Amino acid sequence: MPRRTATMLASTLMLIALLCAGVFIKVPYSELSPGPTVNTLGDHGGEPVLQISGRKTYPTSGHLNMTTVRVTSADFKMNLVEAVYGWLAHDVKIVPHDTLYPDGKTEEQSTQENAEEFSQSQESAKVAALKELRVPVQSWVIVSTVVKDSPAEGRLHAGDVIKDVDGTAVKAPDDVAKLVTRHKPGEKVVFTIVPAKEQAAAEKANKPATKTEKITITTRKSDDDGAERAIVGIAAGTDHTFPFTIDIKLADVGGPSAGLMFALGIYDKLTPGSLTGGKFVAGTGTIDDDGKVGPIGGIEMKTVGARDKGAQYFLTPADNCAAAAKDTPSGLTLIKVNTIDDALGALKDLREGKTSDLPKCTKS
Repeated sequence: MPRRTATMLASTLMLIALLCAGVFIKVPYSELSPGPTVNTLGDHGGEPVLQISGRKTYPTSGHLNMTTVRVTSADFKMNLVEAVYGWLAHDVKIVPHDTLYPDGKTEEQSTQENAEEFSQSQESAKVAALKELRVPVQSWVIVSTVVKDSPAEGRLHAGDVIKDVDGTAVKAPDDVAKLVTRHKPGEKVVFTIVPAKEQAAAEKANKPATKTEKITITTRKSDDDGAERAIVGIAAGTDHTFPFTIDIKLADVGGPSAGLMFALGIYDKLTPGSLTGGKFVAGTGTIDDDGKVGPIGGIEMKTVGARDKGAQYFLTPADNCAAAAKDTPSGLTLIKVNTIDDALGALKDLREGKTSDLPKCTKS
């Protein structure tokens, strides 16, 4: 056999051997890729994404698309070949497995956490949009979760409204922890609550809840640090009553990153005229009750997915701007936003053709 032929054959066999080895070598990485992008002003699965009743709505046009990211499952074992391909591909991002599933978190736990975050983002989107429209929204502090085997287990329940702690009125979720940690571990703390069932019945009857209960709980020391910090084992959150019905119909989506786009969609449907001026706008970002926009993960994949769908402009959380601007898809303009006001101002500039005034993302 000629030396050249033998060399090529040996090289080919070595390459095949390396590829085979790469298939069997598992690496501790996961994959992110562009997920579906859905117009919050349109339909999904045969029904409107945003459904508003009890309040006048207006026709809309254009797109206000929320964006998503696909991730590999918690039990997916990536091989070396897949990892190398992902590192080389422009529409895939390879990240350490623990980034997506820290502390051995299962896929079921991650899905549940994402569902809770998605639900909370919808609530905050409604509040932010209505505040922008100066529509009053009633809010109160509730027990969000109760830690298993904690002093509060069986005494307080998710959905209970916390009126006061030790006689001091509670106005925000952070107030609860501040009031509890005034105690030393082993001391008693008194919660005045409206039970969740009573609150639900009052809301259904459109009346204020009047029945309250006093619950005394003995605190214990926190397991999280070495300090002598007293806890009862609950997380406090905020619940709201809206003056009319706003339903967000979107299945198989999790996490908090659609908050901004939901808020803008709600605002658009409740105001005359088109917020986008008929343009294709996509975006992402968490939102809190006061309209502040927060950063999200997978920004590079979301811009790719948005552009592939046809987006011309992308509303980008300010803290994600630098990362997104490093590899912006051709034809997509990244617009920097810190708040819902920033987003509304940018959309106004778009409608009026003032694209030079847009606060664009830069690499630094």
